Amino acid sequence: MRTEAKAAVLKRLKRIEGQVRGLVRMVEEDRYCIDVVTQLSAVRVALRRAEEEVLNDHIGHCVEHAIMSGDKADQRRKVAELMDVLKRAER
Repeated sequence: MRTEAKAAVLKRLKRIEGQVRGLVRMVEEDRYCIDVVTQLSAVRVALRRAEEEVLNDHIGHCVEHAIMSGDKADQRRKVAELMDVLKRAER
């Protein structure tokens, strides 16, 4: 992972970690269920954004490298990896 992408993803994940700690407190304090669900949804969105950032870096670095290398087997492998991860994301 490129340095700038790594820093951005780590920043985002640390923010998510804080959100999850907040959720734990909310549940421990018997907060209103709808408020908990709202925060769970916000964490899910934040995780999706972190995932997108990692995928963008992967495409911009690893996949691009495979394309530039001219190695057909590596190109097919990278495309297959992307297809697999996108299929899993749909679930």
